[in-house]
Amino acid sequence: MKQDAIAAKDGNVYIPYEKRDGETAVVYFTRDLSAAGLSRIFDRIAGALSGKIAVKVHTGEAEGPNILPRPWVKGLLSEKLKGATVVETNTYYRGSRYTTEEHKKTLKVNGWDFCPVDILDEDGISVFPIRGGKWLDGIHVGSHLLNYDSLLALTHFKGHTMGGFGGCNKNIGIGCADGRLGKAEIHTTPGSPDMWDIHEEEFMERMTESTKGTVDHFGGKVAYVNVLRNISVSCDCEGKNAEPVVTPDVGILASLDLLAIDACGVDMLYQLPGNGGRAMIERMESRHGLRQLSYMKELGMGHDRYTLIDIDRGDAVISAKEATADIAPAWHPDVYNTFLGRNKKRDE
Repeated sequence: MKQDAIAAKDGNVYIPYEKRDGETAVVYFTRDLSAAGLSRIFDRIAGALSGKIAVKVHTGEAEGPNILPRPWVKGLLSEKLKGATVVETNTYYRGSRYTTEEHKKTLKVNGWDFCPVDILDEDGISVFPIRGGKWLDGIHVGSHLLNYDSLLALTHFKGHTMGGFGGCNKNIGIGCADGRLGKAEIHTTPGSPDMWDIHEEEFMERMTESTKGTVDHFGGKVAYVNVLRNISVSCDCEGKNAEPVVTPDVGILASLDLLAIDACGVDMLYQLPGNGGRAMIERMESRHGLRQLSYMKELGMGHDRYTLIDIDRGDAVISAKEATADIAPAWHPDVYNTFLGRNKKRDE
């Protein structure tokens, strides 16, 4: 643990695409939210994966309504990822995935019993070094992660109570950190009685450094998918208590560039017609979650400019605004106002 680091103060500021600089990466897009759509877009990034493949999925708290459809994942594993393994870690908080025994029961409840799920920290921890971070020299991860050659971040893109949004960065940074030491290194100041005392920009930076340790370990053999469907402002770790979905479904993104895919997902929320992304925008900005993007760029973890390839329309190059142009707002005014009032009271 490093001393005297200072967190940035820009995590509530969205940088429009036209104000970004640097090179571009490729991001693929499909509107086809189905098992077939997932399979088709995965083909565009599959070449980065080889050997024994870990598929990092957020399997969710018991009976969570918004987690990735299990038939989609089952189809991908059986058709395109034979021999790959879904991986998870235990939680930092006490819930239905706090211990390995509880976690395995929850996996069955949530329908993840069609394949083995490797709980990475079941048998202990390992440490991945972090190069260039200002908070952490290393991150404790589940020891089983050492058994894999490649990593696919198969991510349900949604909100997050502390992170603002949960894309591939959160899926790896929190999701591969072990349930006790690793997650504590991200959430808690050593010696603090409050296990959640780290928040806003410092939290984003620690989480991103954790991701960097894992991504660097795999040496480029990492691929990323964000599924923009059932986008609650709540993480899947909130299970049945998740806030109602008031953001419209968008589609699926895939890339070999971590920053590009998360930045594109965020851009799409800002570009949704009729202010359809406003619930998620409020969640991201109020939690200073946009620091995830700027810090990834500072650490050289990808590009915040991208070429967006529409695989539904002959690989046309489009913008995030064009990708979302035909999407109608999902929220009903009464539902949205109830949601807004409840969250305003909670945050006061």
